[in-house]
Amino acid sequence: MSKINIDGKDIDVPAEYTLLQACEAAGAEVPRFCFHERLSIAGNCRMCLVEVKGGPPKPTASCAMAVRDLRPGPNGEPPVVLTNSPMARKARQGVMEFLLINHPLDCPICDQGGECDLQDQAMAYGADSSRFAENKRAVEDKYLGALVRTSMNRCIQCTRCVRFATEVAGVPELGAIGRGEDMEITSYLERALSSELQGNVVDLCPVGALTAKPIAFHARPWEYVKTETVDVMDGLGAAIRIDSRGREVVRILPRVNDAINEEWISDKTRHVADGLKTQRLDRPYVRVDGKLKAASWNEAFAAIAAKAKAAAPEKIGAIVGDLAAVEEMFALQGLIARLGSPNIDCRQDGSKLHPKFGRASYLFNSTVAGIDDADAILVIGSNPRLESPVLNARIRRRWLKGGVRIGVIGERADLTYDATYMGAGPETLAEVAEKPAQGMTKPMFVVGAGAFARPDGVGVLASLAKAAAAAGVVKDGWNGFNVLHTAASRVGGLDLGLVPGDGGLDAPAMAKSGALDVLFNLGADEIEVEPGAFVVYIGTHGDRGAHRADVILPGAAYTEKSGVYVNTEGRPQFAERAVFPPGDAREDWSILRALSEALGARLPFDSLTELRATLAAAHPHLAQFDQIAPADPAALTAAAALGGAVDRTPFRSPVEDFYLTNPIARASRVMAECSALARERTRQAAE
Repeated sequence: MSKINIDGKDIDVPAEYTLLQACEAAGAEVPRFCFHERLSIAGNCRMCLVEVKGGPPKPTASCAMAVRDLRPGPNGEPPVVLTNSPMARKARQGVMEFLLINHPLDCPICDQGGECDLQDQAMAYGADSSRFAENKRAVEDKYLGALVRTSMNRCIQCTRCVRFATEVAGVPELGAIGRGEDMEITSYLERALSSELQGNVVDLCPVGALTAKPIAFHARPWEYVKTETVDVMDGLGAAIRIDSRGREVVRILPRVNDAINEEWISDKTRHVADGLKTQRLDRPYVRVDGKLKAASWNEAFAAIAAKAKAAAPEKIGAIVGDLAAVEEMFALQGLIARLGSPNIDCRQDGSKLHPKFGRASYLFNSTVAGIDDADAILVIGSNPRLESPVLNARIRRRWLKGGVRIGVIGERADLTYDATYMGAGPETLAEVAEKPAQGMTKPMFVVGAGAFARPDGVGVLASLAKAAAAAGVVKDGWNGFNVLHTAASRVGGLDLGLVPGDGGLDAPAMAKSGALDVLFNLGADEIEVEPGAFVVYIGTHGDRGAHRADVILPGAAYTEKSGVYVNTEGRPQFAERAVFPPGDAREDWSILRALSEALGARLPFDSLTELRATLAAAHPHLAQFDQIAPADPAALTAAAALGGAVDRTPFRSPVEDFYLTNPIARASRVMAECSALARERTRQAAE
């Protein structure tokens, strides 16, 4: 630690701190444009100038000088830094005057107005007039794709976007060309950006040069109602903020959560909002003479009751989709149990993961933050860039730090970091078990959920557990066996035990023709249900599940209900409601409660509070929000003894099109445009 005096206050800070960080630690405010805590230091804007006593007789850029570089006083006194001296104030005023020479000053029509750092700091540190009368320069706007809108006249060349694209996203498609007055930020070839994280540059831009194209000019920031919640577009559970106006979700922004997503979110998370209002189910429907016709809730319940009461218990089943909250899954589980059926499954992809194998067999056991400690990472049957772009960025950050070896078993893909390709199929796992790497203290497996959705999924789990034990992935004080789920509901469903009971059918078996008479489909749109069963679909969009349904009960999307989601780490997270469901749509748990009454199998709760109390009594760890109940690693030792044949079929990622993985995304015009651009890039790369 080093002692330093900042504005008359002595503090101790690490020697590697920059002066800007030291000033923040002392509670002093220092303006900045180019500096960002998660990006490298550029020292471009010079807005963070401070006065250093005993240093050179000029202001110092506090972001670019370390505390260790300061000289003590003549008698060994701590170095003195002044953040608000006449010299510092005059220097910042001069910098602001230079920044505004070419800025168009179009605040009233700028989409960033109200959230602009330049606007705020001009008020705090600017002068009331300018000494420059020359014409402002003009810069041509750039095409960056479907998500980022440019107005490059406003750019102040802070290079935050360039550093983010290069360092965090790992797709160096932005850069600067020209020198001096002719310098421009550009994508070089005027093509759409290819990163799944590109939307974050809008948050980083301190002016209105980069704004969100899909929501441009929708509203001013002070018009929004802001709701803090969590994301369900993948299994990571990123912290987000939903901004709504009236009954419409307008935009989704990231919140800081260092344990999970830091302050980044994927483009699908950010721009899926328009899919929430397209192709929505807002009233019940009943199929009459082969056509779906609008009906009342009572008519829909009567149609379901007539079929369910005529069916034998073993001919009734339920499949749970990927976006369901814990509450409705728990309610559906209770309803199916009261109807006497063992047929229920939360694994619509056919995954062989099962609670009986132990919780450690299906969690990201090291936690997302544990990636920072790993010294070897083996990615198996997964493409993290498509399955969880934010987690992939975290792996990239670990790679950039150095001292880690990364290998891949499965598909060849550009993961944005160097990785050794080891093989395509399960046979490579046997080689890992026979010849484990030496000298690794904290090795890690990142296993894609698709590795278990094969017919030989149990054998794959056993092989993985054996390889993990041989490679030292699971040992005292470290569990690096990590399953990367793509479905937000999967871990919660497995924790609840939403798997077939004794003699029960799993999801693929229930979807077969003639397997069931009545099937309750809770938002499962990724599975093809064959003709034969009477299908009751509880969901939000007119997607595959609704097209197959005989009765449709309109539910609430993740932004329209409060609920608990368990992320891939096993961390229960509470999601808040931002807006209300459209039309006659209702929250899923309340639909199931009302339906249970009509079926003569009344569920034992009348409110969400009572349901959660029942849930907490049955599964206490699901009421401990943001806390991970540790899983017993001994389960993996038992899993290694499961055995089972494993075929040589290569591993494949379950995500083929990142932008169209769920019914909300498939209803989004923005996601459709992004998907088309991605397909075009793939086609051009193949030619």
